[in-house]
Order: sequence, then structure tokens, then C-alpha cells
Amino acid sequence: MKNPYFPLFIVMLFMATGCFSEPEKATLIPDREIKYCSLQAGITLKDQPAADSLPHAMERTDTRWQYTHPGSWTSGFWPGILWYLYEATGDPDWETHAWYSSETLLPVTCKKARSHDIGFITMCSLGNGYRLTGDTIYREALLRAAHSLTALYNPVVGTILSWPGMVAAEGWPHNTIIDNMMNLELLLWASKNGGGEELYQIAVSHADCTMENGFRDDLTSYHVAVYDTITGDFIRGVTHQGLYDHSMWARGQAWGIYGYTFMYRETGEERYLDFASRITDTYLSELPQDLVPYWDFMAVSVPDKAFRDASAAAITASALLELSTYIKDQERSSSYRKSAEQMLASLSSEAYQARSEKSAFLLHSVGHMPKEREVDGSIIYADYYYLEALIRLKRLQEGKPVI
Repeated sequence: MKNPYFPLFIVMLFMATGCFSEPEKATLIPDREIKYCSLQAGITLKDQPAADSLPHAMERTDTRWQYTHPGSWTSGFWPGILWYLYEATGDPDWETHAWYSSETLLPVTCKKARSHDIGFITMCSLGNGYRLTGDTIYREALLRAAHSLTALYNPVVGTILSWPGMVAAEGWPHNTIIDNMMNLELLLWASKNGGGEELYQIAVSHADCTMENGFRDDLTSYHVAVYDTITGDFIRGVTHQGLYDHSMWARGQAWGIYGYTFMYRETGEERYLDFASRITDTYLSELPQDLVPYWDFMAVSVPDKAFRDASAAAITASALLELSTYIKDQERSSSYRKSAEQMLASLSSEAYQARSEKSAFLLHSVGHMPKEREVDGSIIYADYYYLEALIRLKRLQEGKPVI
């Protein structure tokens, strides 16, 4: 007699070890997955205790969100999700929820920036709000946020300081993490909307310096680049959330792909397009079969840490859909788009979607493995970039610009 629990055991074993198979063969239909996201987000709305309690993450065994506060680095993603749902569905209720959620972040833009994360916080939330409504209250807040970020720029080094607290804690005179690439979009937007040329120049300087020092010779990114504040010289590259100083932390490489893609979009400089393409090829060449990476590309060799990172896959899928529209070689462009669609197909499968388990969109993300936080859990930025990628794919299928 066959054991009725054997198939379930195999599935659980594969999920525990990160051994996921090919994506489901069903056709990926963005509208269907967007509807799924709206249903999941509706559950979160009912559970949310207050507008300023912003969903952050769920550990593997959690069934409800842990919440964060306005100003934390992930606080802009939930309002951004609400704006995207409004954009995708046209339902005015999502616009109302997005406004109330975004309103909680406006006071953050009136304060001095204490870390680089002001770009994450504001562009996903207020940036999408301004793009969709044209409300000038968002525009003014974004300009304030951009100017506050310049206080962390070191002209000797040429980059924005990432973690002021790490200067003393780790002995890093000036540290710049690869995540910081994502905050340059705020500076570039502001420079084109009345913020001044200086913001543009800071963004370009940061991107160029990171391109030179933030990546190894094999085009894998360091998490942290450490600089001398007196000479501006690059001291060393290290990890903080990756496995080893010499290994490729998946989400870090994804931030780089996304960041240099929009650097090309906003500047038209071919060096950014070329670099985005080259670091993408490095990333794609090392992926497992379902195109969802291990949280660190060397983690597969460490059985008790061999977890996938859906957040890195979602970020990369969204970036590749945009990048594919800039690549002039049609074969390469099609390859990038196909890879993005395969990533989304995997993320939309039962292996990665939360479905009835949780109100999150996705399972199997890794936040901070070294500190054992959000390991194989659900994280709000994974959901944000997953939804963004679905909307971008829908636009492309309809023959519309991805952005």
C-alpha cells in the first residue's frame, strides 16, 4: 500500500532544503496574478492595526505580519503596493488606502536623513503617488527628501555614506553598500523636478565610484565598499548580509542590476547600460533551474543555509523587464525578457506564492541570514517588486512602455 503522506514529505523536504523544481507550465497571466495580489493585500488591510503600522515581514512560522514604523527602511513598500494596486485595477478604494498610508510618511521628509534609506522610503510610496496623481504635496516631500540625502554625500570619496553607525562599530571610515544604488533614483528624479544639477552630479558620482570599487573583477558585487575619508581611496570590500566576503549576495547583485538599469534610463549614458548588462549576465549564469537564486550564490554548499531568496528574484525580474527594452541586440533583449518571465512564473507557482498560508504574496525570502532574521520568510519588498514586475510585464504585453 502506498504511503499517502510520501508525496507531501517529498515536497516539504524540497522546500526545507531549497530544492525547487521547474516553474509550473501554466501560462503566466499578469492580470490573474495581480488579482491574487489584490486579494492577499485585502486580507492585510483587514489585519492592519493602524495606517502607520506598516507591514514589514513574517518569519517562516508566522502567519501574520510584523509591523514597522514610518521612517524605517521598509516603510515605503506597503504604500507602494497600494499605489500599484490602484494603478493596475483602477479601483478608487486602493487609491484611498494608498493616500492614507503614504500620508504617514510625509513627516519623515521633514527630518534630517540619518541613513541612505530615504530613497527607498519615499520613491516607492510618494514617488508612485506623485506619478499617478500629480499631487504637489508628494512632489514637495520628494524634493525635501532628496536634499536631506545630500548631507550623507562625501565629495572626497564620491559616494553617499550608507550606515553612519557602522563607522565606529565596524571601523569603516566611510561605507557604501550596494543597496544604496537604489536611492539614486530619488536624486535623479529630484534633479529633473526643480531640485538642481547638484543632485544629478551626486548620483552620477556615486554610481561611477560604485561601478569602479563596489564589484569584484568577476563582476559580482560586494555588499559593503569601505573608503578612506581623507584620501578617498577604496580600502576593501566586505559583506554584511552575505555568506563570505568573496561570495555573491543575491539581493545585492539584484540591487546593482536594478540600479544601473535606471541610471541608464535617467542619464542615457551607455556605460551604465553596458555595466547593467554585464552584471546581469554574471547573475544569470549562476542561477538554479527555476531561476530563483539562493540568498547567497555559495549557500548551496552549506546545507543548513541553503535557502532561496524570492526577493532577489522579484527585484531582478522587474529590472530585467526594463533592461530588455534598452538592449539593442534583439536576441539578447529577448533572452532577458524570457528570463524575467521565467522568474515570474516560478514566483507565481505554488512553490513560492503564499496563497492560503499567509496574507503575504510570496514565501521563501531571506532578509538577514547572519543575524538569523527573516530566514525563509515573507518580506514586504519581495511582494512590492513582484507586483511591480507583474505590472511591467502587463504593460509590455499590451505594447506600452514598461515605465
